[in-house]
Amino acid sequence: MTAILVTGGAGFIGSALIRQLIEATDWRVVNVDKLTYAGNLESLADLAGHPRHVFSRTDICDRAALDALFATYKPCGVIHLAAESHVDRSIHGPGDFISTNITGTYILLEAARAWWSSLDPEGKAKFRFHHVSTDEVFGSLGDTGLFLESNPYRPNSPYSASKAASDHLVRAWHHTYGLPTVLTNCSNNYGPCQFPEKLIPLMIHNAVSDKPLPIYGKGDNVRDWLYVDDHARALQLVFEQGRPGETYNIGGHNEKTNLEVVDTLCALIDELKPRRDGRSYREQKISVADRPGHDKRYAIDAGKIERELGWTPRESFETGMRKTVQWYLDNSAWVAHVVSGEYRQWMDRNYGDRQ
Repeated sequence: MTAILVTGGAGFIGSALIRQLIEATDWRVVNVDKLTYAGNLESLADLAGHPRHVFSRTDICDRAALDALFATYKPCGVIHLAAESHVDRSIHGPGDFISTNITGTYILLEAARAWWSSLDPEGKAKFRFHHVSTDEVFGSLGDTGLFLESNPYRPNSPYSASKAASDHLVRAWHHTYGLPTVLTNCSNNYGPCQFPEKLIPLMIHNAVSDKPLPIYGKGDNVRDWLYVDDHARALQLVFEQGRPGETYNIGGHNEKTNLEVVDTLCALIDELKPRRDGRSYREQKISVADRPGHDKRYAIDAGKIERELGWTPRESFETGMRKTVQWYLDNSAWVAHVVSGEYRQWMDRNYGDRQ
């Protein structure tokens, strides 16, 4: 049975990818996650006990543990998503971002290179190291234009700087050592099972909890929004068919200001879970001081992955947002477990310190 290592598989995008791989392939998926605060195996509760889903509570900074995983499962490749990812947290505490996103990626690259070097020529040719990154490495756009794969890197936050550094390491390991790598840079993801510190789940939770809906500054910062299941399909496709040494941008073709996002959410919740007093959730919006170094606009040109690999998103902003809001309304227990911290107890009961 073919095995693949997915790092950060208990996270938001990682768990969506694992669900995709289990459904669409016959691979054994080895889920490697340290289970920091944003790792939530409850997002993969339906796969508990599945014969092709193996969980290992492993820090990517632990070289000996990684070597053991490669030796045990003999994977045909790695899809690397493990990362600290919240910009606000990186501003207040950048150390974890440097450790995980830069040092961790270096250690994982070295473990993968050692394993790859031990393979026969056929195994080496099939092996892939797929590094999953962000459009934030490119910095901020003006009112026009799109990020291309060839754009220079201009990261503006500790988070994006740490991801930019990890991207450069991956490129260097390909060009210096010949490790067959592929790299993807994606736009803002949204959808089920996203940690509630992020904009969309935070606004949904605050709205139905009768709390303020805080919007940075004027709410005119623009992001391109990508439904997480569309992203998961793209990641599988790039891993299977992407050309070694290449980078592919993955975007949703959905540029929206933060204010437009919140207004869309409020309208959907007004429809699907109306307030008892008949007022709109829009009345809960408040403006808060802008975030330091807040990039004005991100927008991705995803033409290359469409031309070369045939990928386009299936969900529009409207269909994806409706699915997202409905999921959070239908899964209030999942959200409550995260907000209360009970999800940690759930993982301890079901997984403990499993390696």
